[in-house]
Amino acid sequence: MPLRPLRFTSAAVGLAALATALTALQPAHAAADRIRLGSTADVARASWNGPAFTMNGAGGIVTASMARAVDDIRGGTGSLDVVVLAGSSPTSGSRTPECDAVIGLAGVNSCTTWTLTTANDGNRGQVNTDVRNAEFVYFAGGDQCRYAGWKGTALEASVESVVAKGGGSGGGSAGHHINSPIVYDACDGSVTSAEALANPYDRYISFTTGMFEWANYGAVVNDSHFVTRDRMGRTMAFLARAVKDGLAPGGAAWGVGVEEGGGSLFLDRDGKATQYGQDAYVVLADHQPERAVARKPLTYTNFKIWRLTPGSTFDFKNRPTCGYYLRSVTNGVPDRNLYSGTPVTDCGSQGAVR
Repeated sequence: MPLRPLRFTSAAVGLAALATALTALQPAHAAADRIRLGSTADVARASWNGPAFTMNGAGGIVTASMARAVDDIRGGTGSLDVVVLAGSSPTSGSRTPECDAVIGLAGVNSCTTWTLTTANDGNRGQVNTDVRNAEFVYFAGGDQCRYAGWKGTALEASVESVVAKGGGSGGGSAGHHINSPIVYDACDGSVTSAEALANPYDRYISFTTGMFEWANYGAVVNDSHFVTRDRMGRTMAFLARAVKDGLAPGGAAWGVGVEEGGGSLFLDRDGKATQYGQDAYVVLADHQPERAVARKPLTYTNFKIWRLTPGSTFDFKNRPTCGYYLRSVTNGVPDRNLYSGTPVTDCGSQGAVR
């Protein structure tokens, strides 16, 4: 039906003028921004030795795991190019904090930071050229919902091409989240453990699937800032949802929670992970929840939990069946001591977690 014509009073005109003025003061989406450090020319090389991945509990680069990724991908010789993808610029300090840390590492030819603020930025030609010419892509901390918005764009395929040629991918905080095949995208808001356990279908819980599916890392939900922000409970709820809703193939879902303060899970081309800096936790939900319904607290018996201390390893290609401790959630209340426990099984010569 046609719209009725508007009638403006002097007060309405004044309010409209005020609204226009306020709108002018609101920050608009910034244009895509590119800053390159190091060589202006990309490395040309026929083959690479990866893939390799870094999964960090906070947004910044962890030097030890990043240096290992660079060395693994280049096979100890030559140099490579890195691209950092960010959804917003830092509010203070350097505009390229990740590249500042990367460019000084042995074997790094260049590091380019792209700040992309809209989903359509994923289709920008120069962005995709830079990514495809790189050997490692690092997703900065920030907002994983913005990264999830690049699903289906050219940028998704470009990042996948880097891994496929033997390069690597990684990220911290939000960048850690986006590198799992089941992404808690936080597009509707961030959920706490208490909220998620009280209602595993809380409106703040939403997932993106079908984006990055890295070899040996299937059926995983990543989480970050894990112990400091007490996120074990919400990871348990995520896993129960993944199993209940069929998001994880095979009826089992795995959580990988990495602590901040220098925590980084490094994953090599054979699926073996090594923990750096701070602890990480691998959590397995291998059966249907006793109760996971909307507006009801979660009940789930016997999550299997592996605690990875710095220097320990975990085989994601041949996932262990030993070395875990058990914790349950009953009517939304988790067992005590979620972050430590005595393994209920002895791995013996399996050596699942060393």
